[in-house]
Amino acid sequence: MCVSSNCLAMIERLVAFDTTSHRSNLDAVSFIRETLEGLGAVCRLTYDDDRRKANLYATLGATDRPGIMLSGHTDVVPVEGQTWQSDPFRLTMRDGACFGRGAADMKSFIGLCLGLAPEFMARGLETPLHFSFSYDEEMGCVGVRRLIADLAGMPVRPRICIVGEPTGMQVIAGHKGKKSVHCHVHGKESHSALAQGVNAVEVAAEVITHIRSLQRRIRRDGPFDQSYEPPFTTLHTGKVSGGHALNIVPRDCLFDFEIRALPGQDSNALLDEIRTFAATSLEPEMKSRDPSTGIDFTVMNDTAGFDLPDDHPAVRFVTALTGANQTGRVSFGTEAGLFNEAGVPTVVCGPGFIEQAHRPDEFISLDQLAQGEAFLRRLMDQICR
Repeated sequence: MCVSSNCLAMIERLVAFDTTSHRSNLDAVSFIRETLEGLGAVCRLTYDDDRRKANLYATLGATDRPGIMLSGHTDVVPVEGQTWQSDPFRLTMRDGACFGRGAADMKSFIGLCLGLAPEFMARGLETPLHFSFSYDEEMGCVGVRRLIADLAGMPVRPRICIVGEPTGMQVIAGHKGKKSVHCHVHGKESHSALAQGVNAVEVAAEVITHIRSLQRRIRRDGPFDQSYEPPFTTLHTGKVSGGHALNIVPRDCLFDFEIRALPGQDSNALLDEIRTFAATSLEPEMKSRDPSTGIDFTVMNDTAGFDLPDDHPAVRFVTALTGANQTGRVSFGTEAGLFNEAGVPTVVCGPGFIEQAHRPDEFISLDQLAQGEAFLRRLMDQICR
């Protein structure tokens, strides 16, 4: 198998756009839009509040009946603080692989879609082909929510969605959800020599310890699903800040934690358990010293998980394209959970491996690109005349 020059050229163009999440993606989206509209696609854009970023939804073929949607995100993670052997925003080929930021996650998939789009049109589409390219996926699947809201108002929605995240071309039929939570403990400042303050850091430590105890309970008692690794819901505190000087009782402590719940397990129930612990076991003593103290929880991001049975029509359709007879489940999240939640049956399948993404010298092998192109060509055989 080999990779067509048109696909490689498209991947090269896309990698050259610095679409790091804190930057605008409009130049990249304009390029994609012009490419697809040049083939006769009907395109729609949905913007963020500042109109610095946009999602693109496009349809090749008929717009009055449901088709197959290929989905990806245009943003990439930062390169700052990483040491690269080559320019991260210039596609470099060596040792049988393509190197560049986004090569694995996930501009190669978008490039394959664009590179083969002319052939889909030339063959004649019996089933429409939709494209969904979002912004700020790396920030918690932020942008695609607006695209999905726009999709809900359309008379015709896709029949099946394939999110082309790097899975080594394995069909992923389920993944965990992710809830990110910010906690702010409001204490009372005082001199450390006096027993007059409310130590926000110590209170936060008790909440974090409770979160850890929940994790231990779930690890021991479940529920379990051996399709996932690890086969249980996980809780994790990843960021803490508080205090200014050792001789000052800290007034504030802030920390962030996450819940990655198995599909079917209610992350809201776990968060409620943490909130109840804070409200009943910690806040009464805090407020007895100063009524202005307290503990606030804010959900920063909530991305749905999903799990489709292996005999679901969408799963059967995509596994037939890969030629595989097995599916997988993963613990990381994608936009697929949100599409499924919105009523569009979605699986994850794309070239490259997540282990090769987000790192210095991010890469995708030419073999994976060839497999991804072959996958899309088999899709072409299914939906074209």
